[in-house]
Amino acid sequence: MSALLERIAGEAGAAQQGLPHRDARRRALEALTRQGLPSARDENWRYANLRSLERQRFTPASGMVPASLELPPALPGFTRCVFVDGHFDRARSAAPGPPLAAAALERTLRQGPDERFSLLNAALAAEVARVKVAAGTERVEFLFVASAPAGAGASYPRLEVEVEPGAGLELIERHLSAGSEGGFVTSAVEVHLAAGAHCTHYRVQDLNPRSILFDTLGARLDADAHYRLHALHTGGQAARSTLALTLGGERARVDLAVAALGERSQVQDTYARVEHAARATRTHQLFRGIAAGRSRVAFNGKIVVAHSAADADSQQSLRGLLAGPEAEIDVRPQLEIYTDAVRCSHGASVGKLDEQMLFYLLARGLARESALRLLKWAFLEDVIAGIGQPALRRQLEARLARLLPEAAPEELP
Repeated sequence: MSALLERIAGEAGAAQQGLPHRDARRRALEALTRQGLPSARDENWRYANLRSLERQRFTPASGMVPASLELPPALPGFTRCVFVDGHFDRARSAAPGPPLAAAALERTLRQGPDERFSLLNAALAAEVARVKVAAGTERVEFLFVASAPAGAGASYPRLEVEVEPGAGLELIERHLSAGSEGGFVTSAVEVHLAAGAHCTHYRVQDLNPRSILFDTLGARLDADAHYRLHALHTGGQAARSTLALTLGGERARVDLAVAALGERSQVQDTYARVEHAARATRTHQLFRGIAAGRSRVAFNGKIVVAHSAADADSQQSLRGLLAGPEAEIDVRPQLEIYTDAVRCSHGASVGKLDEQMLFYLLARGLARESALRLLKWAFLEDVIAGIGQPALRRQLEARLARLLPEAAPEELP
């Protein structure tokens, strides 16, 4: 066992003494120890910044709520739940916080090698954010706030989602920082959509530029279920998101749209694995990434079509934009197909801004810097336009306008 893994095991073992469900947590830690941590030699982790782990402290943060905590405006029609450093903040939430369930931790033990950080989350998560929809359609917003500096402890937010047959859910999941101190966050999300269920899931990663994030999302879809996942990654010094989606029932469908922005020396890395395990399943995968400064933005999209998934349909569109001489974009579409009766297509491209379009904007009298930012904004519009909640879309557009300050939406030609 590596020295880093020994240190994690020591800190986690001591922290577990004061947490419930110690047996389940111990098994999660043992599973992580057996599997080991990923390294740059692992193909699916080659773009992630794993060296940042050597500087982290893994003991859970105490969850002290800053008095000056500022949150985004609440969205009409959504029930808000707030967690600070993985601890439920009752005063800022509109719903009661559920207790941690051992069953949730047990499910984590059955995940694959690319979801190893979910084992660390299962070993140390203080509480679980949970939503279960039995009928109709519900709208819930979860805010996960990292407040503790990395030297004071780590944040382990955890979210469990269960949508029963025929029910629906609109879910907003945000990851934010309470201040300017760099934090260490290891988050995990579990989603299960029963037969005929539907879920639209918006994920916003807006941690401060000194934070480190390792994020894992696992989802399983039963027959005729439909999962729409929209993600925007703009924050963190180094952020890795692992998505493991399984279409386990006939005619299940996933629509995945991800936008990522990197600047300065940021690392934004996403690995998305979608497994078609049943007949007539469908996937549409869209990625748009911009790398500026000396940043690295990566998206590795893997589609697996099993023998049992005849008539599967999968489409991938992965595009990256280089906006800095020292920036790096890596887009990688992968297909593993084990049956002949499929329709699979993919496209991947990386390039710089369109010089002809830039000339057109300059000819209309725009300053060069404004024109460049407008083109960046337009490049991301494929993902942003798919956000069906107008109030949320306006908030995210405002966030992008701050990152691209001269490219507000009304400036688009």
